[in-house]
Amino acid sequence: MSDVVALGEVMLRLDPGEGRIRTARTFQVWEGGGEYNVVRGLRRCFGLRTAVVTALADNQVGRLVEDLILQGGVDTSLIRWVPDDGIGRTARNGLNFVERGYGIRGAVGVSDRANTAVSQLRKGDVDWDAVFSPGVRWFHTGGIFAGLSDTTVDVADEAMAAARRHGARVSYDPNYRPSLWAGRGGAERAREVDLRLARHADIVVGALGLARPYPGAVRVAADEVRDALVDVAALLPQAEVVATTLRDVPSAGVNDWSSAAWSPRTGFVRGPELAGLHVLDRIGSGDGFAAGLIYALLTVGGDEAGPAGRAAPMANLDTAGLSRALAYGTAHGALTMTTPGDVSMASLAEVEALMAGGSAAVRR
Repeated sequence: MSDVVALGEVMLRLDPGEGRIRTARTFQVWEGGGEYNVVRGLRRCFGLRTAVVTALADNQVGRLVEDLILQGGVDTSLIRWVPDDGIGRTARNGLNFVERGYGIRGAVGVSDRANTAVSQLRKGDVDWDAVFSPGVRWFHTGGIFAGLSDTTVDVADEAMAAARRHGARVSYDPNYRPSLWAGRGGAERAREVDLRLARHADIVVGALGLARPYPGAVRVAADEVRDALVDVAALLPQAEVVATTLRDVPSAGVNDWSSAAWSPRTGFVRGPELAGLHVLDRIGSGDGFAAGLIYALLTVGGDEAGPAGRAAPMANLDTAGLSRALAYGTAHGALTMTTPGDVSMASLAEVEALMAGGSAAVRR
């Protein structure tokens, strides 16, 4: 039985390290994906039992991705394996080439993910009652999965409805990617999909993505965050928490990093502020934030296990609890940026030490 299940694509990330994609001669490989990164962090850093629902073409690349997922401790039993036709004509596995950036040169992601096995999932392909009936406490998905194809929107909708039917908490991260929506309605269509799916969610992460007429339309200034979150919450009356990371980027290697949230029980709550944070690799930091937030809401300041391990309503969530959840998320996201790859290499002890004001002094 898993505590948390995610639905999303898991790609093979190819990283040229300090170099450039277009001049690389070698790449280091990792696994990664917006929704998967959350459950991977929840497993490896926070010790929860997690699983991922995805699909992979059954070839050597797909089995490499599976091996990387297994190394992360995430349950692979819910992977849907699609027969390989030899050259990826009908289904293939996604690739993601990533430059970390340095100084004035920002990070770059070049994804190669059209016609992947997971993008071809359709409503009815997954037995969601079987997934959730063992007592899953939390389900997470997001706009990256929903944006893969015209059919994945319906799959996400079906999964979220099933999760709610079985008493699991539901979280959603809009996570807008322009490349997924190019030629398919663009940002306006992405916003329509995000609002449709986010209305199923108890917790919306990355909520500022829904704060304007379309994702990325206008940058939300620091003094506008409170009102923007209130506006988003008004669009999503089901949501108990809308949360967001806050980032200023003086350079690729130095970011100012914080977070904020709003809930009807607490009003606006601001997370800890980490100014001048030194960044090795920022990819996956928002997913790290989501993992820390979910962990805290499940185990520290929020839900207690109900019958069969299901999550009870967050009746105990108060300002202190939401503030603590933001602290877990902010600290975990920050530590995720200190190591290469999409996925977290932090420990719970490191997260809590940073929350308590720990330093980077040598430990021996």
